[in-house]
Amino acid sequence: MLTAKQHELLLFIQKKLEDSGISPSFEEMKEALDLKSKSGVHRLISALEERGFLRRLPNRARALEVLKNPEDINAKKPANDTVSRVVSPPQMLRPIANDVIEIPFHGKIAAGVPIEALETDRTLPVPAALLGAGDHYALEVSGDSMIEAGILDGDFALVRRTDTARDGEIVVALVRNEEATLKYLRREGGRIRLDPANAAYEPQYYDPHEVIVQGKLAGLLRQYH
Repeated sequence: MLTAKQHELLLFIQKKLEDSGISPSFEEMKEALDLKSKSGVHRLISALEERGFLRRLPNRARALEVLKNPEDINAKKPANDTVSRVVSPPQMLRPIANDVIEIPFHGKIAAGVPIEALETDRTLPVPAALLGAGDHYALEVSGDSMIEAGILDGDFALVRRTDTARDGEIVVALVRNEEATLKYLRREGGRIRLDPANAAYEPQYYDPHEVIVQGKLAGLLRQYH
């Protein structure tokens, strides 16, 4: 079952495609659904993709195809049914394409010594080809402890939000509920080991209750000056 906002967004996308053959922009979707940020639109689209209502087309940087007509399912209707009254089922469902999306930008994360995790209201425009399904956010890397993994000071880490990870994956780890760090995650002797990718740094050991996985590295952005 879809939420009211998911159903409303699917109807809006169909209506826009039916009227013009052009997909709505993230700004148009944000305004139509009265959302505070474009990241909320991204989360709704990711949820629709995971539920099989939209499909990402592999041959384009950003393209989603509507797979299910919302009028043919037992979905939860939005309280304001204005959109659903004016939409008729389309004869052909077309892909929507948006090459760049904006994801939440949460400030700097230490790739050397852990620093206090920062939260901001800013967003970062990201080529959608760098992201898969799921909810993502961005952090600016500070430090050089992950350089042997190709992660440099000043890079933007694109992180898929999750609270689980396998050994050997690069994660954002919240340490002792106040400090965040980007490291390889490994479990050793009942403890959590956070490994750098720089021989000049030592691994960090913590008890399991001291470490919370907040995401896995999904990609990197780098600026050249």
